[in-house]
Amino acid sequence: MTKVKIRADRKTYWRNVGSLLAVFPLLLAGAAFAQQAPAITGISHVTFYAEDIPHSRQFYADLLGWQPVPATGSGPGLRFYANHAQYVELVPPPVPGQAHRLDLVAFATNDAEGLRRLLARKGEEVPLSVTVGRDGSRSFRVHDPEGNLVEFTQQERRVLPPSTAALARRLSTHIIHAGYVVHDRAALDRFYKDELGFHLYWQGGAKAGDVDWVMMQVPNGTDWIEYMLNLPVDPPHAQLGNADHIAPGVVSVAELQKRLEQRGWKPAAGKNPQVLGVDGKLQLDLIDPDDTRIEFMEFAPVKAPCCSPYTGKQPAPSDAW
Repeated sequence: MTKVKIRADRKTYWRNVGSLLAVFPLLLAGAAFAQQAPAITGISHVTFYAEDIPHSRQFYADLLGWQPVPATGSGPGLRFYANHAQYVELVPPPVPGQAHRLDLVAFATNDAEGLRRLLARKGEEVPLSVTVGRDGSRSFRVHDPEGNLVEFTQQERRVLPPSTAALARRLSTHIIHAGYVVHDRAALDRFYKDELGFHLYWQGGAKAGDVDWVMMQVPNGTDWIEYMLNLPVDPPHAQLGNADHIAPGVVSVAELQKRLEQRGWKPAAGKNPQVLGVDGKLQLDLIDPDDTRIEFMEFAPVKAPCCSPYTGKQPAPSDAW
């Protein structure tokens, strides 16, 4: 009886070893892909159209406290840095008075050329090569399935830091997400999730059972892109400005409001500007001179979100410059 038991154990042992050997190459292949896939680490920048850039400078530099730097191109654009690697860029619109104010959303990567090749293999229409900027950055642009412009940027140099006093004026040091109008969620998921590796961070709606907002987090960081769903096919200017937005992160919107009021900002009469979203995070919205919404949002939720749980790490202030 003992010999029979030993033989059975040996058979089980070698059968398990064989199963592991069969799976091992797949594990190695998955690990190799994870190591070789270019990282997408967060929001790099968002470019908006602005009718009056000097007027907008007062909003982004004087009120928000972000460092203004001339754009690296030949045009009259201006960048406002929240930290050494994240900024909002304002450029003149191609058609004065146009309703659509969003030009592009850009993500940071550690390997722009590798990412360009990856998207090419997946059938996306990509440029023949990356563009090397005057600042040493390497980038390329593609269109998402709905025609929106998306850029991937590999930044090689840091913007020189401003003075300590200028750094202290920043109301936020981290742009945690950008959102824009989306009509076909499945098509955008194929692009962001299936091809680029983004994952669902949270989703919910204004009413129970609805999905109006879908947050897709970058694969190698805490920032996300937000699908703004269920809008009309051709939204009016104000509704577009509300949907196409950015969200600077803050620790406390109560402290944010105090700092805003110290700089001369006043909330609408009889209305509390601090709002608790259905995602469980407190927020305070500002509107820039071109009616683009700047959704200041606390990094961490103060209550459990409705609709679905968070599936990724929460963002935090940036200490980088």
